[in-house]
Amino acid sequence: MMLSACSGGNGGNGGNDGNKGDEGSASPSSSASASASASASGAVSDDPTGGKKVDLSFWTLFSGGDGDNMQAMIDQFNKTHPNIQVKNTKLEWGEYYTKLITAVGNGNGPDVGISHTSRLPDLIDQGVVSGLDEVASATGVDWNSFNPNLLNATVVDGVHYAVPIDTHPFIMYYNKKLLKDAGLLGEDGKPVLEQSADGFVKFLTALKDKLPKNVTPFALSNSNDDPYRLWWALYSQLGGNDVIADDLKTAALDADKGAKAAQYIQDLYTNGYIKKNDPDFYKNFQSGTAAIMMTGVWATGTWESTKGLEFGAMPIPKIYDQEATWGDSHTIILPVTKKEDETKRKAAIVFANYLADNGAIWAKAGHIPSKPSVIESAEFKALPNRSDYASVAGTVKFSKPSTKNWQLRDNVSFKFLNEVWAGKMTPADAMAKMQPAYQKLLDE
Repeated sequence: MMLSACSGGNGGNGGNDGNKGDEGSASPSSSASASASASASGAVSDDPTGGKKVDLSFWTLFSGGDGDNMQAMIDQFNKTHPNIQVKNTKLEWGEYYTKLITAVGNGNGPDVGISHTSRLPDLIDQGVVSGLDEVASATGVDWNSFNPNLLNATVVDGVHYAVPIDTHPFIMYYNKKLLKDAGLLGEDGKPVLEQSADGFVKFLTALKDKLPKNVTPFALSNSNDDPYRLWWALYSQLGGNDVIADDLKTAALDADKGAKAAQYIQDLYTNGYIKKNDPDFYKNFQSGTAAIMMTGVWATGTWESTKGLEFGAMPIPKIYDQEATWGDSHTIILPVTKKEDETKRKAAIVFANYLADNGAIWAKAGHIPSKPSVIESAEFKALPNRSDYASVAGTVKFSKPSTKNWQLRDNVSFKFLNEVWAGKMTPADAMAKMQPAYQKLLDE
């Protein structure tokens, strides 16, 4: 079972290949019915083709449950838009961006594609994606119908470059039976947990004291993606700036806040709340031997398909001053084509908006829809667990639109923070080394 996160980095979760994404992690869902939610922003033209038949090539990187749900939405769109037919070409996650960049450069790219928000700056820089404002205006797409936090992360230099269809943030899962055994599950089925730095430690201490010795209070990887996501979340909760300044050329790490967040997490390892050298923290939670765990929402479908696992999901606790967490988004892009076909572009933006409007189908894999109207729909509310963490869409802290974000994370943040989690470096020393390392990379 492939459970690594939608990070695209080289450090996977639970020992799995980090070059695979959450696109394959959720359990397959049933196909969507043709009666799924209609367009939430009714002003969008259903047929901008003027009666002409338009075929759209669509490149995706989804497999497993995500792949099934995306194909269900495509099939439904094709059925309800007879003049616009979308053909889905599934590429391997690890090869997707390289093939997309190469194909567009050769003039052989698709009409429609997928991009993570975090990948957009690089695609923009390489001339792969086109701006959407003109075609969106021509077809009546209402940008105000999207969650502003998710939408703003796709706007660079005042230009809309993508249509977000979700966010997949870092959240907390909990084992209801174990919390109940420890006297920490309320009558509402939610953890009895004070939202503060001390409150979370007291909660973990109670779990450690009251549960059997073979139960891990907090399942988390010891390196790379997920502890980094927790660090980014706590750093952001402290009000830490992005690690890059607005000029995108200057390292801007707030060392004091970075060290405070790292110290808090290091103490969780040192004090035994997180199992050291855990070979597979996903399996630890899935088997019922971990009370809580934190990872991305892509795990929701997996836990739901795990027999006998009684779990709940919620935003990560508000440890510090403000609610914040790590997250990314899947977006729809219109790649640059050799010959611009305005009719195809209009058809493509209508399709992109349709996917966002039908986010309740997409949410079956755990993702949070990009449109508030979908979150308020009966179809979305009928899905278990999702409404318990849907508010997180507004508290995801996105990085600034730098082409170096992935290198900064993989080559610098992971390198030094992994030393902190292993107890080989103090948080203060790590921050002192990270700042010049960020700057060196930005100067290259």
